[in-house]
Amino acid sequence: MRTTHILSMIGAAGALALACAPNALPEPSKGPAPACFFSRDWQGWKATDDGKSIYIRVGRRQIYRLDLASSCPDLNYPSAHLVTQLRGDSICDALDIDLKVSDGSGFAVPCIVRKLSQLSQAEAAALPKALQP
Repeated sequence: MRTTHILSMIGAAGALALACAPNALPEPSKGPAPACFFSRDWQGWKATDDGKSIYIRVGRRQIYRLDLASSCPDLNYPSAHLVTQLRGDSICDALDIDLKVSDGSGFAVPCIVRKLSQLSQAEAAALPKALQP
C-alpha cells in the first residue's frame, strides 16, 4: 500500500513538472523578412494594361510589384502621375503606401495597394519592355 502511495505521488509530481515545463514545440517560422526600401530610392513606375498592378523601379536594379485591390484605369492615361503619401521613410509593406493617381486636371483617384512584392532578378529580366519602369 505504501509503495502505491509513493508511486502515485511520483506520478503527480511528474505530471506537474510537465504542465509547468516550457512548450517543447518549435516556434512556427515567421517567413522571410520583408524586403524594404527607402522611399527616396523610388525611381519610376509602369502600370499594367488592366490597371491592377504597378511595377516600380527602386534604385538601379530592384523592381517591385504593387498589386492593387481593384483596377485603377486612370493609371494608363497619358498624363497620369502618382500622388503618394508615405508612412515613414522606408516602405516594407502595402500599408506603408497611400497611393492615388491624377491626370493633373482634377481630383486624385485612390488606388489601394493590396500587396507589395520584390521581383527576383530573373523575374525582373523577364518583364516585357512595356512594363519595365
